[in-house]
Amino acid sequence: MKEIEQLQTRINEALKQLTLPESPSNLYDPIKYILELGGKRVRPMLALLSYKLYKEDIEPAVVPALALEVFHNFTLVHDDIMDEAPLRRGKETVHKKWNENIAILSGDVMLVEAYKLLGKAPKEVLPKLLEKFNACAQEVCEGQQKDMDFESRPYVSVDEYLDMIRQKTAVLLGFSLEMGAILAGAPDKDCELLYEAGVNLGIAFQLQDDLLDLYGGEAFGKQVGGDIINKKKSFLITKALELSETKDSLLQLYNSSNTKSDEKVGKVKQVFEELDLEAKTQRFIKKFENLGQDKIEQINCQNKEGLTTLLHSLRTRTY
Repeated sequence: MKEIEQLQTRINEALKQLTLPESPSNLYDPIKYILELGGKRVRPMLALLSYKLYKEDIEPAVVPALALEVFHNFTLVHDDIMDEAPLRRGKETVHKKWNENIAILSGDVMLVEAYKLLGKAPKEVLPKLLEKFNACAQEVCEGQQKDMDFESRPYVSVDEYLDMIRQKTAVLLGFSLEMGAILAGAPDKDCELLYEAGVNLGIAFQLQDDLLDLYGGEAFGKQVGGDIINKKKSFLITKALELSETKDSLLQLYNSSNTKSDEKVGKVKQVFEELDLEAKTQRFIKKFENLGQDKIEQINCQNKEGLTTLLHSLRTRTY
């Protein structure tokens, strides 16, 4: 765990050293704000731990790895606008603290900054990294569009939902692990295995997020039951509709705008509990965790302890 803390400290130090212009303040202050809200820095940490499977000195990988964190936060700024989310990590979202137009433009600049950071990678691997990053970024956008499209559909299958979160969330975790290996000059097969490991673990990560949205409490840093309040498709509701014998009444309740938020969350949660959805979701999480772990075990490297520790902490998190 000490190694994880040291890497997190190094990433935070590097983020503080990013030089952003002071003016116009309404463009750059929101970027500083969202990056200073913290977070676990999972994506750059995955890249550095992947890099460490092959090379001990992480410094050549630190700055390119920051591109992952800046890109991730760019997606959060724009996602929060689309979701009309009031909180992010327990604080006001950028569009609430400033306004939507400022949040959109600041997010755009964050994407530019991500490319600038990625451009600091060694020239011999930069073309490959750019190709992989562009494909990943496009899939993230495709996943977000599917997520928004789902909001206007009364029914989304479990398979459709899993495909959406694979694109929206999991491919970036996959690329994070792949990126570290590419930077370290790892064999192509290892890069592929690490990407596949990250995608499977990313799906598990998002399913855990879906659970925590309802069962994580205020410590999760978001509205409790925010997915239900905002009528968002989550694994819980897609699985519930697959299992429920009263789909119509569940859909009517879930899509209701007239019921008070607390009352709506309570009623939907009761249905979920009757269907034993928490336990069923945990089984799906375990399935994808095992798939990801299997890929990591196929890599012929000795220094896997740090990566395994981080992945375990993500699997067992409660917020």
